[in-house]
Amino acid sequence: MEKAIIYVVSDSVGETAEFVTKAALSQFMSENDYDLYRIPYVENIEVLRGAVYHANQLGAMIGFTLVNPMFREFLIQEAKNKNVECVDIMGPMLQAMERKFKKRPKQEPGLIHKLDEDYFRRVEAIEFAVRYDDGRDPRGVQQADIVLIGVSRTSKTPLSQYLAHKQLKVANVPIVPEVEPPTSLFEIPSHKCIGLRISPEKLNDIRKERLKSLGLGDQAAYANVDRIASELDYFNKIIHQLGCPVIDVSNKAVEETANIILNMINQPYWDLHDNKANE
Repeated sequence: MEKAIIYVVSDSVGETAEFVTKAALSQFMSENDYDLYRIPYVENIEVLRGAVYHANQLGAMIGFTLVNPMFREFLIQEAKNKNVECVDIMGPMLQAMERKFKKRPKQEPGLIHKLDEDYFRRVEAIEFAVRYDDGRDPRGVQQADIVLIGVSRTSKTPLSQYLAHKQLKVANVPIVPEVEPPTSLFEIPSHKCIGLRISPEKLNDIRKERLKSLGLGDQAAYANVDRIASELDYFNKIIHQLGCPVIDVSNKAVEETANIILNMINQPYWDLHDNKANE
Protein backbone atom coordinates (compact mmCIF):
# COMPACT_ATOMS: atom_id res chain seq x y z
CA MET A 1 0.00 0.00 0.00
CA GLU A 2 1.38 3.39 -1.02
CA LYS A 3 1.72 6.04 1.61
CA ALA A 4 -0.91 8.75 1.79
CA ILE A 5 0.44 12.22 1.05
CA ILE A 6 -0.89 15.37 2.70
CA TYR A 7 0.17 18.95 2.15
CA VAL A 8 -0.36 21.39 5.01
CA VAL A 9 -0.51 24.98 3.75
CA SER A 10 -0.47 28.13 5.88
CA ASP A 11 0.32 31.83 5.71
CA SER A 12 1.82 31.44 9.21
CA VAL A 13 3.87 28.65 10.82
CA GLY A 14 1.33 25.96 9.99
CA GLU A 15 1.38 24.31 13.41
CA THR A 16 -2.42 24.43 13.82
CA ALA A 17 -3.08 22.86 10.42
CA GLU A 18 -0.48 20.15 11.03
CA PHE A 19 -1.82 19.33 14.49
CA VAL A 20 -5.43 19.04 13.32
CA THR A 21 -4.43 17.04 10.26
CA LYS A 22 -2.37 14.58 12.28
CA ALA A 23 -5.19 14.21 14.82
CA ALA A 24 -7.58 13.31 12.00
CA LEU A 25 -5.07 10.98 10.33
CA SER A 26 -4.61 9.06 13.58
CA GLN A 27 -8.19 7.84 13.17
CA PHE A 28 -7.26 6.12 9.91
CA MET A 29 -3.60 5.14 9.99
CA SER A 30 -0.30 5.20 11.87
CA GLU A 31 2.44 7.79 11.29
CA ASN A 32 4.34 5.28 9.16
CA ASP A 33 1.49 5.16 6.65
CA TYR A 34 1.61 8.76 5.46
CA ASP A 35 3.95 11.60 4.54
CA LEU A 36 2.99 15.10 5.62
CA TYR A 37 4.63 18.16 4.06
CA ARG A 38 4.22 21.60 5.60
CA ILE A 39 4.23 24.68 3.34
CA PRO A 40 4.39 27.65 5.75
CA TYR A 41 4.49 31.43 5.36
CA VAL A 42 2.63 31.57 2.04
CA GLU A 43 2.97 35.07 0.62
CA ASN A 44 1.74 34.74 -2.95
CA ILE A 45 -0.68 32.82 -5.12
CA GLU A 46 2.07 31.07 -7.10
CA VAL A 47 3.01 29.03 -4.03
CA LEU A 48 -0.62 27.91 -3.74
CA ARG A 49 -0.77 27.09 -7.42
CA GLY A 50 2.38 24.97 -7.06
CA ALA A 51 0.98 23.16 -4.04
CA VAL A 52 -2.17 22.19 -5.92
CA TYR A 53 -0.17 21.10 -8.97
CA HIS A 54 2.03 18.76 -6.92
CA ALA A 55 -0.95 17.45 -4.96
CA ASN A 56 -2.66 16.62 -8.24
CA GLN A 57 0.41 14.87 -9.61
CA LEU A 58 0.93 12.80 -6.47
CA GLY A 59 -2.69 12.08 -5.62
CA ALA A 60 -2.30 14.06 -2.37
CA MET A 61 -4.81 16.07 -0.37
CA ILE A 62 -4.41 19.53 1.14
CA GLY A 63 -5.30 20.90 4.55
CA PHE A 64 -4.84 24.61 5.07
CA THR A 65 -5.10 27.53 7.49
CA LEU A 66 -5.09 30.78 5.54
CA VAL A 67 -6.43 33.95 7.13
CA ASN A 68 -6.07 35.90 3.88
CA PRO A 69 -9.52 35.50 2.24
CA MET A 70 -8.08 35.97 -1.27
CA PHE A 71 -5.63 33.11 -0.67
CA ARG A 72 -8.40 30.91 0.75
CA GLU A 73 -10.71 31.49 -2.20
CA PHE A 74 -7.95 30.94 -4.74
CA LEU A 75 -6.76 27.69 -3.15
CA ILE A 76 -10.27 26.29 -2.85
CA GLN A 77 -11.09 27.11 -6.48
CA GLU A 78 -7.73 25.91 -7.84
CA ALA A 79 -8.07 22.62 -5.95
CA LYS A 80 -11.61 22.20 -7.26
CA ASN A 81 -10.43 22.78 -10.83
CA LYS A 82 -7.68 20.17 -10.43
CA ASN A 83 -9.91 17.72 -8.57
CA VAL A 84 -7.74 17.83 -5.45
CA GLU A 85 -9.29 17.17 -2.03
CA CYS A 86 -8.78 20.40 -0.09
CA VAL A 87 -9.92 21.17 3.47
CA ASP A 88 -10.25 24.66 4.94
CA ILE A 89 -9.40 24.08 8.62
CA MET A 90 -9.85 27.62 9.93
CA GLY A 91 -12.22 29.31 7.45
CA PRO A 92 -15.55 27.97 8.78
CA MET A 93 -14.63 28.99 12.33
CA LEU A 94 -13.64 32.49 11.19
CA GLN A 95 -16.88 32.89 9.30
CA ALA A 96 -18.97 31.68 12.25
CA MET A 97 -17.18 34.08 14.61
CA GLU A 98 -17.62 36.93 12.15
CA ARG A 99 -21.37 36.31 12.19
CA LYS A 100 -21.48 35.86 15.96
CA PHE A 101 -19.34 38.84 16.95
CA LYS A 102 -20.50 41.04 14.05
CA LYS A 103 -16.98 42.19 13.27
CA ARG A 104 -14.33 41.42 10.68
CA PRO A 105 -11.31 39.27 11.59
CA LYS A 106 -7.93 41.01 11.70
CA GLN A 107 -6.64 38.80 8.87
CA GLU A 108 -3.14 38.79 10.35
CA PRO A 109 -1.32 35.45 10.14
CA GLY A 110 0.33 34.03 13.26
CA LEU A 111 -1.39 36.11 15.93
CA ILE A 112 -1.66 33.06 18.18
CA HIS A 113 2.15 32.84 18.09
CA LYS A 114 2.96 36.52 18.24
CA LEU A 115 6.73 36.44 18.04
CA ASP A 116 7.44 38.60 21.04
CA GLU A 117 10.53 38.44 23.22
CA ASP A 118 9.02 35.90 25.64
CA TYR A 119 8.15 33.51 22.82
CA PHE A 120 11.67 33.63 21.40
CA ARG A 121 13.20 33.05 24.84
CA ARG A 122 10.99 30.03 25.45
CA VAL A 123 11.80 28.45 22.08
CA GLU A 124 15.50 29.11 22.58
CA ALA A 125 15.41 27.57 26.06
CA ILE A 126 13.63 24.44 24.83
CA GLU A 127 16.13 23.99 22.02
CA PHE A 128 18.96 24.52 24.51
CA ALA A 129 17.60 21.83 26.86
CA VAL A 130 17.43 19.33 24.00
CA ARG A 131 20.90 20.18 22.70
CA TYR A 132 22.61 19.91 26.08
CA ASP A 133 20.64 17.01 27.52
CA ASP A 134 22.42 14.22 29.40
CA GLY A 135 25.87 15.84 29.14
CA ARG A 136 26.09 15.21 25.39
CA ASP A 137 27.91 18.51 24.87
CA PRO A 138 29.82 19.92 27.89
CA ARG A 139 29.95 23.37 26.30
CA GLY A 140 26.38 23.86 27.45
CA VAL A 141 27.44 23.94 31.10
CA GLN A 142 28.98 27.40 30.82
CA GLN A 143 26.12 28.78 28.75
CA ALA A 144 23.33 27.47 30.97
CA ASP A 145 21.29 29.40 33.51
CA ILE A 146 21.05 26.20 35.56
CA VAL A 147 22.96 22.92 35.45
CA LEU A 148 21.26 19.86 36.92
CA ILE A 149 23.44 16.97 38.05
CA GLY A 150 22.47 13.56 39.32
CA VAL A 151 22.78 9.84 38.74
CA SER A 152 20.65 8.14 36.11
CA ARG A 153 16.84 8.20 36.66
CA THR A 154 16.64 11.32 38.81
CA SER A 155 14.34 13.10 36.30
CA LYS A 156 17.02 15.40 34.92
CA THR A 157 15.60 15.47 31.39
CA PRO A 158 11.89 16.12 32.18
CA LEU A 159 12.93 18.70 34.76
CA SER A 160 15.12 20.45 32.17
CA GLN A 161 12.20 20.61 29.74
CA TYR A 162 9.79 21.87 32.40
CA LEU A 163 12.17 24.69 33.36
CA ALA A 164 12.81 25.47 29.69
CA HIS A 165 9.12 26.33 29.35
CA LYS A 166 9.80 28.90 32.07
CA GLN A 167 12.40 30.43 29.72
CA LEU A 168 15.42 29.04 31.59
CA LYS A 169 18.36 27.54 29.73
CA VAL A 170 19.04 24.25 31.48
CA ALA A 171 21.84 21.75 30.88
CA ASN A 172 22.02 18.46 32.72
CA VAL A 173 25.00 16.25 33.45
CA PRO A 174 24.81 12.58 34.49
CA ILE A 175 27.07 11.55 37.34
CA VAL A 176 28.75 8.22 36.65
CA PRO A 177 31.72 6.89 38.67
CA GLU A 178 33.57 5.79 35.52
CA VAL A 179 33.28 9.21 33.86
CA GLU A 180 34.89 12.41 35.13
CA PRO A 181 32.47 15.36 35.14
CA PRO A 182 33.37 18.13 32.66
CA THR A 183 35.86 20.62 34.08
CA SER A 184 33.46 23.44 33.20
CA LEU A 185 31.18 22.16 35.97
CA PHE A 186 33.72 23.40 38.50
CA GLU A 187 34.14 26.78 36.81
CA ILE A 188 30.58 28.09 37.05
CA PRO A 189 29.12 29.73 40.19
CA SER A 190 28.27 26.94 42.62
CA HIS A 191 24.68 28.09 43.16
CA LYS A 192 23.90 27.61 39.46
CA CYS A 193 24.66 23.92 39.74
CA ILE A 194 21.88 21.94 41.43
CA GLY A 195 22.29 18.37 42.60
CA LEU A 196 19.36 15.96 42.47
CA ARG A 197 19.65 13.49 45.32
CA ILE A 198 17.59 10.31 45.62
CA SER A 199 17.40 7.55 48.19
CA PRO A 200 18.98 4.21 47.21
CA GLU A 201 15.69 2.38 47.86
CA LYS A 202 13.70 4.68 45.59
CA LEU A 203 16.36 4.57 42.88
CA ASN A 204 16.45 0.80 43.03
CA ASP A 205 12.66 0.64 42.53
CA ILE A 206 12.74 3.10 39.63
CA ARG A 207 15.57 1.29 37.85
CA LYS A 208 13.93 -2.11 38.26
CA GLU A 209 10.78 -0.75 36.64
CA ARG A 210 12.86 0.78 33.88
CA LEU A 211 14.53 -2.55 33.16
CA LYS A 212 11.16 -4.30 33.09
CA SER A 213 9.81 -1.76 30.58
CA LEU A 214 12.78 -2.60 28.36
CA GLY A 215 12.07 -6.32 28.66
CA LEU A 216 15.19 -6.93 30.75
CA GLY A 217 15.57 -8.74 34.06
CA ASP A 218 15.85 -6.67 37.21
CA GLN A 219 19.09 -8.40 38.16
CA ALA A 220 21.18 -6.28 35.79
CA ALA A 221 24.00 -4.22 37.28
CA TYR A 222 21.98 -1.07 36.56
CA ALA A 223 19.61 -1.95 39.41
CA ASN A 224 22.17 -3.68 41.62
CA VAL A 225 22.13 -2.39 45.21
CA ASP A 226 25.93 -2.24 45.48
CA ARG A 227 26.19 -0.45 42.13
CA ILE A 228 23.61 2.11 43.22
CA ALA A 229 25.45 2.70 46.50
CA SER A 230 28.67 3.27 44.56
CA GLU A 231 27.01 5.79 42.23
CA LEU A 232 25.41 7.71 45.10
CA ASP A 233 28.71 7.83 47.00
CA TYR A 234 30.38 9.28 43.92
CA PHE A 235 27.52 11.76 43.50
CA ASN A 236 27.98 12.94 47.12
CA LYS A 237 31.70 13.35 46.51
CA ILE A 238 31.09 15.56 43.47
CA ILE A 239 28.46 17.58 45.31
CA HIS A 240 30.90 18.17 48.16
CA GLN A 241 33.54 19.41 45.72
CA LEU A 242 31.09 21.76 44.01
CA GLY A 243 29.49 23.07 47.19
CA CYS A 244 26.23 23.45 45.30
CA PRO A 245 22.63 23.25 46.55
CA VAL A 246 20.99 19.83 46.60
CA ILE A 247 17.33 18.81 46.30
CA ASP A 248 16.09 15.43 47.45
CA VAL A 249 13.81 14.23 44.65
CA SER A 250 13.04 10.82 46.17
CA ASN A 251 9.35 11.56 46.68
CA LYS A 252 8.86 14.69 44.59
CA ALA A 253 7.06 15.17 41.30
CA VAL A 254 8.90 17.06 38.56
CA GLU A 255 6.62 20.09 39.06
CA GLU A 256 7.40 20.18 42.78
CA THR A 257 11.15 20.07 42.21
CA ALA A 258 10.85 22.74 39.52
CA ASN A 259 8.98 25.06 41.90
CA ILE A 260 11.73 24.67 44.48
CA ILE A 261 14.31 25.64 41.86
CA LEU A 262 12.23 28.61 40.68
CA ASN A 263 11.98 29.82 44.29
CA MET A 264 15.76 29.50 44.62
CA ILE A 265 16.22 31.63 41.53
CA ASN A 266 14.20 34.40 43.15
CA GLN A 267 16.74 34.68 45.95
CA PRO A 268 18.78 37.94 45.97
CA TYR A 269 22.13 36.26 45.31
CA TRP A 270 20.99 34.65 42.11
CA ASP A 271 22.19 36.31 38.93
CA LEU A 272 21.52 34.51 35.65
CA HIS A 273 24.19 36.59 33.94
CA ASP A 274 26.93 35.85 36.48
CA ASN A 275 29.39 33.34 35.06
CA LYS A 276 32.94 32.66 36.21
CA ALA A 277 33.92 31.68 32.72
CA ASN A 278 33.32 35.26 31.62
CA GLU A 279 35.25 36.90 34.43
